[in-house]
Amino acid sequence: MSHRTAALLIDDDTRLAALVTEYLGKHGIDVTVVGEAKRGLASLRSGRFDVVLLDIMLPGLDGLETCRRIRATPELAGVPILMLTARGDDVDKVVGLELGADDYLAKPFNPRELLARIRAVLRRSGPAPAGRPRFRTGGLEIDFDAREVVVDGKRVALTHYEFELLAVLARAAGRVLSREQFLDALKGQEYEAFDRSIDVHVSKLRAKIERDPRAPRYIKTVRGVGYALMRENG
Repeated sequence: MSHRTAALLIDDDTRLAALVTEYLGKHGIDVTVVGEAKRGLASLRSGRFDVVLLDIMLPGLDGLETCRRIRATPELAGVPILMLTARGDDVDKVVGLELGADDYLAKPFNPRELLARIRAVLRRSGPAPAGRPRFRTGGLEIDFDAREVVVDGKRVALTHYEFELLAVLARAAGRVLSREQFLDALKGQEYEAFDRSIDVHVSKLRAKIERDPRAPRYIKTVRGVGYALMRENG
């Protein structure tokens, strides 16, 4: 295959960086390693990367703040981010996901799992399937091909994961989807799923597309079941 994936690894663990670079290089992914967050942000702005592998425990500016800055920068906001950290509890996962990370992998990890997760986030960030290019309900409009979302005439910037989550809801508009159905659609069954991430992303999605996230107009919660995107006229 002629195209190789470009990954930016922001991590000060030189031993791990060497292992990841060698392993991913054998599987079509070229890794650029930066050991410090501010230089990582500079590299991201100056180069074109398909995915960012971001360690939380960085010297100086930590990975969580780095993730927040990436998502707050319009020209960088769409790049998939996979968080890496030695801390593996659910609180850290939720914080990373709330800041816009697409996935999370705790150290130590198997390089094969890292590769699988990279491929999964890249699939989710790829072009939408042909056949239904647009969806509209009320003031919400989704362009699947352009991967754009407009609410009340204003474009809304979503992460790749948030867009895919909204796309899954839109393609099943009016139907209630469980967390398991979301996970099947978004990740498949390649690795253990963190199903509470769905709740985190729905909350973030509501904050971006709803006038009042506490009384959502579009994404409704059906207690004990899941979520549904409501259909409206005009």
